[in-house]
Amino acid sequence: MQRIRLRYTKRGRLRFTSHRDFQRAFERALRRAEVPMAYSAGFTPHPKVSYANAAPTGTGSEAEYLEIALTAPRDPEQLRALLDASMPTGLDIVEAVEARTSGLADRLTASVWELRLDGVQPEEARRAADTFKAAETVEVQRQAKNGVRTFDARAAVVSLEIPDSTETHSSQADRPTDQPCAILRLVVRHVTPAVRPDDVLSGLRAVADLAPPVPAAVTRLAQGLFDEETGTVTDPLAPDREAAEALSTAEPTAAATAPA
Repeated sequence: MQRIRLRYTKRGRLRFTSHRDFQRAFERALRRAEVPMAYSAGFTPHPKVSYANAAPTGTGSEAEYLEIALTAPRDPEQLRALLDASMPTGLDIVEAVEARTSGLADRLTASVWELRLDGVQPEEARRAADTFKAAETVEVQRQAKNGVRTFDARAAVVSLEIPDSTETHSSQADRPTDQPCAILRLVVRHVTPAVRPDDVLSGLRAVADLAPPVPAAVTRLAQGLFDEETGTVTDPLAPDREAAEALSTAEPTAAATAPA
């Protein structure tokens, strides 16, 4: 059984696609592309698709991940192209690798988010971010299934900065207007309960009275394993690529040294 890991995006108006809607669109794409999917056992078999840490509805993303299991081998790049052609524009399949390591979900321990705050001056946003970071705890509330839940939004935040204009992802991030605004770059650990960008925005409102006049445009730029030494979020598909490269290098060497 071959396993393929895919990275996909949610761009433009498709950021409002729910996870359930994406699942339906993706399963239709699997059928259209005639992918030889493996299925679960039982009375109602389902294609073996594992989704990992999907972004909340209403946020854009450049880094969503899933894994599929196949009953027959396929070239990852050809499979990616077929699936991407069968998906709506905005839900784009942008990368595919063969799974050669275990634990993709275990490598998704942090996310990098970009928050566009239209109608907010950069200096105002910077002062609010500094106040948030200086606080030991920032309690926020969120409506949960069992009622309103209060939790600390500060502990999960690794960094909260105003990036240089040359560092913003204007070609990727989901931005509704070209008007002046403040951009926040947020790195947050994946903890329980999960701290989402809107929780951080609630915290900024609570500790610094920062209240954008329009809803923030939020885009996940990356997610992966948080490197404590460098303070960066690493590519979760890199170990699979490295394993594939090591195997392709070893095969010619083995063939060359094999006895005639």
